[in-house]
Amino acid sequence: MTPKVHPSKVLTYIASIFAITLWGMSYIWTDKLIALDIPIFYFVFVRILLAGLVLFLFNTAYGRIKRIQRQDLPKFLLLAFFEPFIYFICETFGLKLTESPTLSAMVIATIPIFSIGAGMIFFKEKVNFINIIGILFSLVGIVMVAMAKGSLGEHFIWGVVLLLIAVISEVGHASITKSLSGNYSSQIIVMYQFLIGAIYLLPLFVWKGLDGFNMEVYFSAEVWYPIICLAILCSSLAFSLWVSTIKNLGVAKSSIFSALIPVAAAIIAWVLGHEYLNSRQWIGIVISTAGVILSQYTKKTI
Repeated sequence: MTPKVHPSKVLTYIASIFAITLWGMSYIWTDKLIALDIPIFYFVFVRILLAGLVLFLFNTAYGRIKRIQRQDLPKFLLLAFFEPFIYFICETFGLKLTESPTLSAMVIATIPIFSIGAGMIFFKEKVNFINIIGILFSLVGIVMVAMAKGSLGEHFIWGVVLLLIAVISEVGHASITKSLSGNYSSQIIVMYQFLIGAIYLLPLFVWKGLDGFNMEVYFSAEVWYPIICLAILCSSLAFSLWVSTIKNLGVAKSSIFSALIPVAAAIIAWVLGHEYLNSRQWIGIVISTAGVILSQYTKKTI
């Protein structure tokens, strides 16, 4: 008899897919800001601060504000340090230095490998042989989707180092989120994460983000439209959904969805006409999808 999937698990999977879809869209909005020559530290800071304020207003309106307990303050400080501070900086500059979306996507796709170890060591999460096969399938599929023509930047080695630091920071972020999710709602965790992260980013915003500041350009609708989309959809909403995913699936299993962000970005770019997907990439998408299904398999005990 085929085991039934619990409705809460179905909602978790839907939330996961929605989150990575929004993060796939974030590449398009971020690319637009970079193309407009907007400093990275300007739009990253504004995005993070705006996301935190939106969640603060949301939680206040619904009476959900909860103060950080003293013993949890170090965890929140470390959480915000891992992400958004370290992850956003290293990912963005790693991509800039490698000058290769292909290489960058392949490095970011190693998140599940590191997450398996963290989940098993710190949270005693069980990962069976079929889960491991599924993760390997997904990585193979991701490589097939990500592979495209592109050149390597002069400083690509440093770019790879930065991307690996981003991967490790994401694993640290997921691990701390898991430990906090039992005492705080997802919206509260993400709210504090972004507000504290904005404080970390403030010196860089003042030092580098305001270089060549032009009020007419920086406050134009062309700039603020993608920033608002990134802040509300890709940060406030997507991260809140992601916290619930980590809480329900664990660090190891949830990480496989985050590794599919390059796949989601490729599909969205294809739908919007920004990119052409060849037959190899479509096969990679199918293999990645199969891998995700296998990675979520849980043996039923009788």
